[in-house]
Amino acid sequence: MTENILVVDDEQAITDLIEIYLRNENYNVFKFYKGRDALKCIESENIDLAILDIMLPDVNGFSICQRIREEYTFPVIMLTAKDEETDKITGLTLGADDYITKPFRPLEMVARVKAQLRRYKKYNYVSIRSETVITHSGLVIDVKTHECQLNESPLSLTPTEFSILRILCENKGNVVSSEQLFHAIWGDEYYSKNNNTITVHIRHLREKMNDSMGNPKFIKTVWGVGYKIEK
Repeated sequence: MTENILVVDDEQAITDLIEIYLRNENYNVFKFYKGRDALKCIESENIDLAILDIMLPDVNGFSICQRIREEYTFPVIMLTAKDEETDKITGLTLGADDYITKPFRPLEMVARVKAQLRRYKKYNYVSIRSETVITHSGLVIDVKTHECQLNESPLSLTPTEFSILRILCENKGNVVSSEQLFHAIWGDEYYSKNNNTITVHIRHLREKMNDSMGNPKFIKTVWGVGYKIEK
């Protein structure tokens, strides 16, 4: 799956240069010169990584980073002409993952993008919104109360089962691997390819939801990859 990269900088030459190098690596690029346009894109597109200039004519990069971190977990790289320690500390405090100072070498920028995406895809599931109530085909998940209903009947789920179902529903249409589920729930605890913990929990979920493995209405197994819930 091709990753979507958001680039926002008020210097057109900079955004055009970044776009050329990222497209050469087969990334989809959404480029903007104003912060408000970038925020609208974040709401409408499935962004995998953002490159944000700090100094923008309307909404600055710090504010955009803060808004992103209210709802999303994808990597953020701050881009600025300033080489001040305070800017770097501010960006990292607000949730930025990396920091590049202008002028920069395009190949180094590409390398940093790749490194952030590798880390994110390995230890995090795909971008999610912090929704309070999630609904899908008769399924209702209340994130705040940790209650779940299927066709208006309560589902009694363990905390782990609830977390797995929530993650899959929040990523409808996307495959989530067992490793991604494991790290999303238990963090950096030990995981190996032979670990069948997620498989067991998925089986229990299917039993409670009367969901057939052979002809699933909800949780579909994508063999050799992971699990998904269709949109």
